[in-house]
Amino acid sequence: MPFNLDKFVTSPSVEELDSLKKSEIVKVAKHYGIEFQPLMRKDEIKRYVLEYLVDEGVLPSTVLETAITVPTDNTFELKRLEIEMNKEIRLKEMEREREREERERERKEREMEKEEREMQMQKEKEEREMQMQMQREKEAREHEFRLKQLELGVIKASDPKIGLDTGGFDVSKHVKFVPKFQEDNVEKFFNHFEKLGEQLKWPRDKWSILIQSNFTGKAQEVYSALSIEDSMDYDKVKKAILQAYELVPEAYRQKFRKYRKADTQTYVEFAYQKERHFDRWCASKKVSTFDTLRQLMLVEEFKRCVNEDIKTHLEENKADKLSEVANLADQYALTHKFSKVGQTQNKGQFSRPNKKYGNSSGTTGNSGSQSGSISPTNSGKKQPDSSRQRTTRPAQTKLPLKI
Repeated sequence: MPFNLDKFVTSPSVEELDSLKKSEIVKVAKHYGIEFQPLMRKDEIKRYVLEYLVDEGVLPSTVLETAITVPTDNTFELKRLEIEMNKEIRLKEMEREREREERERERKEREMEKEEREMQMQKEKEEREMQMQMQREKEAREHEFRLKQLELGVIKASDPKIGLDTGGFDVSKHVKFVPKFQEDNVEKFFNHFEKLGEQLKWPRDKWSILIQSNFTGKAQEVYSALSIEDSMDYDKVKKAILQAYELVPEAYRQKFRKYRKADTQTYVEFAYQKERHFDRWCASKKVSTFDTLRQLMLVEEFKRCVNEDIKTHLEENKADKLSEVANLADQYALTHKFSKVGQTQNKGQFSRPNKKYGNSSGTTGNSGSQSGSISPTNSGKKQPDSSRQRTTRPAQTKLPLKI
């Protein structure tokens, strides 16, 4: 049965109030103008209604004794407990946050310490490298200074620090005869110097000391990069400088082959320069006999006729005899599955597989007797065998050759 507020107000009773729901009790409290909190429990609101009815004299005071006793401060107690609980939760969260921050701080400190150690190690490594570089530069300067002293005659006796013994040879008296170094004509400089050395009877073990005094540019850099032992060996010094200026046998050969007469040259001058390039090429390959010259020409011609890849392979292996070059080429061709290089005079020829052609009656000729050669000038026709020409046969249909 639905709740009737007017009927309850007309004759209120404890029994009927106990049977009401919270929403219905709220309507009753609002009707009487009783102040209450919406969040209050049903029993609390009902007690406020009973107290009001008792105060108004509608119900006897005994109803309050029999009603459910609800502490009036229960709400405040719950609020207090809730506040304390929230406070404990916040304290725990704050504690966990402090612990997290502490761990993060310790992690950052460890990372900073690691970075500092790495920086310190890197700094020490750079310092060691710098010290080693400075030591090398110092030794190089000392070595160069002692060589200069030796050239100027300051050191005239044995010097154990650089391992040299002048042997009574006064470098300072002969260094002025060393020709001027020219980077655009390095071969001429070495040839001139060697001629002077032979003519003036300079000890060959002193040539490197004499020659280095006039080095400039790239030659000076190459000489400075050599070890002390190599810098005292004239042949090693010469070889290193010639390589730096790309004055190797292949460069001499290309100069000889590609050299052309200039408009300002006479034919005599051109012939002289051409001969010089040839002589330098032969000298770099140590050609001294007819057989070595013959091998030089044959090997060059062989390389000119072969595949470019094989030629590069032969250049890398530096073979000087035709038989060695041919063996290397065969090995390379076999390994890389190159076909043999044909003769120049056969360059325009080619071969095709034999075909079987049928006659007008549909019979098929023997492939062995019907096969004939095909030349470039008659590539579209099949040449019949001479044994077949004497046989009277119906005219055959000429078919185009399919490749």
